[in-house]
This record gives sequence, structure tokens and C-alpha cells, in this order.
Amino acid sequence: MDYPGKELEIFDTAKIFQKYIYLHTKKYLKDGILEVGAGLGSFSKNYIGKFNKICLSDLDEKNNLILKKRFSSKKNVRISKEKIDETKLKFNTIIYLNVLEHIKEDNREINLAISKLNSGGHLIILVPAHQKLYTKFDEAIGHCRRYDINFFKENKYKGTKIKKVLYLDMIGYFLYFLNKMFFKEEVYPSKFKIFLWDKIFTPITIVLDYLSFYKFGKNILCIFEKE
Repeated sequence: MDYPGKELEIFDTAKIFQKYIYLHTKKYLKDGILEVGAGLGSFSKNYIGKFNKICLSDLDEKNNLILKKRFSSKKNVRISKEKIDETKLKFNTIIYLNVLEHIKEDNREINLAISKLNSGGHLIILVPAHQKLYTKFDEAIGHCRRYDINFFKENKYKGTKIKKVLYLDMIGYFLYFLNKMFFKEEVYPSKFKIFLWDKIFTPITIVLDYLSFYKFGKNILCIFEKE
């Protein structure tokens, strides 16, 4: 299935936000990593040199080619087009960053991912929050939904425990909401808007997220551990 890729090119420049996500997840990364829907490898670049066995998977042909070009020199990286239910391997870390919202049967996908984890392994999921923020942008890039944090807090998944579940990007919520109000016909945000959000507002939101105990934001980060 081919997902629209323009947003990946735009958000590939959001280096500060990518590092922010990495800082929240790095202690849960263990060698033997599968990143599902790796896109252009924007997040992958943060950990690619720190582990010996990494698989980057993306179903999109264009993205897959870009991943191969970006990481072809890395002997520790394998590029794949396998779906989670097609791989016969098991992993210590499985990552879904802004991927689950594209999948209609999201609960089935999470259970499949858990089945591919070794005991003590981690499933890392980042999704957009708050269905009321759903916009033409979400629709255009194939989002089936945005999420409520209780979807994860209820923990419907046997044999797992939640290591972390929180909101991120408080300022991003308000920026996204204002953008929805005043730019109703806009589909893709401009590179300038992404620049402002990442370089100006993300450093501020990092502090505000911490001070507010991660109780509110535009994204939800959840990390499960397989028992």
C-alpha cells in the first residue's frame, strides 16, 4: 500500500522533535530492532549507529528505495517490505512512530507486534492524539483516527505491562488547533511552519511538557514491555 509521502519529506526536517522522541525512548531500545513504517529513516538516524541488528521496514516502494540509498553502507541495517505477520524473526524492540493511525485493525497489529517480541522486549508506539484535531491533513495522509490516551492505559494486551504512557508536545496541540481554525483548506503545512514548530516551539514545549507532567499534548507515546 502506498501512503502519500509529501508529509515525510516535510517532517524529515524536524530534527529537534525527532531527538526529543529519541530521548524519551532510548532506554527502551535494545539490540535486535524492527522499525515498522520507517518512512525516510528520519527517526532511525538517531539510533542507527548504536546497535548491531536493525531492520527498517516500509511497504511503500519509494520509501523503501530511499531507505536503501540512505543506509546501504550500514552493515547492521536490513531493509524490508515485510508486514509484521510475514516476518519469522523475533525482536527485542519494535517501533511504530506515526504508523498505527494508518492501520484499520490497530488492535490486531499491536497483538501481532507483541507476538514478535522476545520476553523483556519493548513495543514503542507514537500516535497523534485527540480526534477533535482531525483535519484534512490527517485525511490526506491516510490517518484512520487520532487517539485518546485511555486506548493505551486500558492495556488490552495480554502478557504485557506499560512502562510509559504520556502526552507530548503541548504547544503543538495549540498550534495544530489554531491551524485547523484559520487554515481550514490547508492540507499540508508549509516548510516554514514546520521550521517554526520544530526550531522555535519544540524547545519550549520540551520544558512545558516536563513541568505539566506530560498530561497534555498533540501526541501520545506508549511503551509496552513483554513479560
